Amino acid sequence: MHLTPRRMRRGIAAIAVASAAVLLPAVALASSGTSAAPAAATAAHRCSVVALTVWLGTPGNGTAGSTVYDLEFSNTSKSTCTLFGYPGVSATGQGGKQVGRAANRDHSRPSKLVTLRPGGTGHALLQITDVGNYSVAACKPVTASSLRVYAPGGFTATNMPFQGSFQACSRRGPVFLHVTAVIAGTGIPGYTG
Repeated sequence: MHLTPRRMRRGIAAIAVASAAVLLPAVALASSGTSAAPAAATAAHRCSVVALTVWLGTPGNGTAGSTVYDLEFSNTSKSTCTLFGYPGVSATGQGGKQVGRAANRDHSRPSKLVTLRPGGTGHALLQITDVGNYSVAACKPVTASSLRVYAPGGFTATNMPFQGSFQACSRRGPVFLHVTAVIAGTGIPGYTG
């Protein structure tokens, strides 16, 4: 095939369009203020639930209509591992069965790669809304006794007993749990481990 100037321009244009299609999502992600985790770092050294102890900083900080807790992730393994993004959190009731919807993501904190050395801790903020803010018909309140927590990017959960209990919506409509991305350090002022 003989490359004419016209065919060369078409080929260059096709390469430019294909390159733009590949680069545009990366540029959009970078400009949105969200950081992408290096795939190799998160896949190779991601903290699994087995390597973590998940706990709540109590008592929570009460605000108008909700309570905010520090949801702590401590690396109890002998290896350094990483966390990136949002943990999965849901309320559980009798028999460990999930009640209501899982936590919505609170985007007030950007996702950043958090490296936890052995003994290190990262935390997210967990907001539990007072279900009295919802109508009884929409919520159908029940008592929750624990939280099911997935480490960011994980597929295995740990069930964490909640000190005492709290009211949860058993219907899937109202969202009464919100969680931020994990950041480095404990959320409890003055706590050193």
